[in-house]
Amino acid sequence: MADTSLRGQRSSHDGRASRRGVVRQVLDGLYLGAGWLAALFIFAIFALMMGLSLGRVVGLDIPAGDDFASWSMAAASFLGIAHTFRSGEIIRVGLLVDRLTGRVRRVAELGCLILGTLIASYFAWYATEMTIFSWRFNDLAQGVVALPLWIPQLGFCGGLILFAIALLDETIHVARGGIPHYDKPPPATAEEAIERAIQSGA
Repeated sequence: MADTSLRGQRSSHDGRASRRGVVRQVLDGLYLGAGWLAALFIFAIFALMMGLSLGRVVGLDIPAGDDFASWSMAAASFLGIAHTFRSGEIIRVGLLVDRLTGRVRRVAELGCLILGTLIASYFAWYATEMTIFSWRFNDLAQGVVALPLWIPQLGFCGGLILFAIALLDETIHVARGGIPHYDKPPPATAEEAIERAIQSGA
């Protein structure tokens, strides 16, 4: 009887672990996919800028090229936030938190993550509401190409939604005792510190 109960507990634990693994893969896939989309929009900006510059030389005009470049910039900026955050590459100002240690630092990190999740969720909610409003009332861009505004707004609100999810994901991770993914260990050598500074653009 005890052996049957133990097997049942193990089976339940394995089931929960399996579900967590699936959720982890889905979330990581979303973050990475959004990062790749952001990269594609950056490439689109490059292509548009080159096309606009060369077009002036050969007399070729790209209709609403500046508008498309602006929309691509917004999409790249917001779609890349979640992946950048999870990779530990987002710019953080830790003047206070970095001076704390132990349990006090963990509580401070958790408080910052909760606050960040609430703020990101607030902006994501209203960005989504704005996009739905544009779709319902068929708002159009005021440029040469009358593109429905909800299309470029999708990158804006989608990126904010994913960032809010990433913050909530990190909050749960830290609340369970995990080390924040963005909290990289201090550089072991001067060369490593210089390399990190170069990579971050500092």
